[in-house]
Amino acid sequence: MGRGRVELKRIENTINRQVTFSKRRAGLLKKAHEISVLCDAEVSLIVFSHKGKLFEYSSESCMEKVLERYERYSYAERQLKDPDHSHVNMNWSMEYSKLKATIELLEKNQRHYLGEDLESMSLKELQNLEQHLDTALKHIRSRKNQLMYESLNNLQRKEKEIQEENSMLAKQVKERENILQTQQNQWKQQQHNSHVKQPQPQLHPFMITHQTSPFLNME
Repeated sequence: MGRGRVELKRIENTINRQVTFSKRRAGLLKKAHEISVLCDAEVSLIVFSHKGKLFEYSSESCMEKVLERYERYSYAERQLKDPDHSHVNMNWSMEYSKLKATIELLEKNQRHYLGEDLESMSLKELQNLEQHLDTALKHIRSRKNQLMYESLNNLQRKEKEIQEENSMLAKQVKERENILQTQQNQWKQQQHNSHVKQPQPQLHPFMITHQTSPFLNME
């Protein structure tokens, strides 16, 4: 007996649903690549997970070109069906699609620069991403070295200013010490001169006789 048709419905188990999504997504991207190579077809695939993550594949180098081409064809079909309505909304629709595609591309590139969502990227895209990161890293290092050099120059300049200020303060302290030493020497000289010029006290003759003849009053 042949295998019966499997009913397609939402997988309730979260883990099983995530595993199935990863497997089916990889298979879908593989099939898109195969049909673009085997049939020389221009294929683009956009998938959003239930968490809002974007997965895409494009046989062209840029998804924006494919989206713009799709918008032109879509606009042409709408114009054939309803020319008046298409003419009124043409500018708004084109602008909205371009802005939306630009935002999605920027968000995707941001995730790629953070090392996320790399599964859908081809070898060439990974090489281009690596080259962009290397270039950005060189600019970052160059800017960092420039800031470090400027910081070092500022520190050296401040060190020189501090040394000059210390030298000036040391000179002022030395001058004050010399002034104090000079004043102290002058004061000592004045004290010495005052002692030298002071007259010696003179003794009275009676006191001299009395002192020299202690036995005069012994009789």
